[in-house]
Amino acid sequence: MAEIHVSVNVDAEIDRIWEVIVDLDNEPKFWKGTKEIRNISSDGNKIKREITIAFRDQKCMQDVTIFPKQKIEAKFTKGIIKGDKILSLNQTSNGCNLEAVWNIKLSGMMGMFTGMITKHIQSGTEQALQAIKQEVEN
Repeated sequence: MAEIHVSVNVDAEIDRIWEVIVDLDNEPKFWKGTKEIRNISSDGNKIKREITIAFRDQKCMQDVTIFPKQKIEAKFTKGIIKGDKILSLNQTSNGCNLEAVWNIKLSGMMGMFTGMITKHIQSGTEQALQAIKQEVEN
């Protein structure tokens, strides 16, 4: 299991940051590893969706749970990626801390490439959080 932690301090109110990150259909704009999203169902704060990732255009199923103005949990339930990605917000004295934590592994025979893919996910996550920061602060 690979674990990735990336965080960024954002000089903005929690409401403004939340407005950007909770727009899940807009995720490919910030997360370059996510090419396409197709929502399957929605029930309150839970969403089932299919995402197409940049790695060989693989499709993965996710169960997303939204905890308003706190965090978004995306559990990978089917496909090449197993595990979860949690995006959380914490108020600080001068804005907010936006943090992404991944606990993932590649399934089946692809498991041997988990380390290599982890570097790409780390880099993509750093870019995504910086893009969100820029979007919110401008």
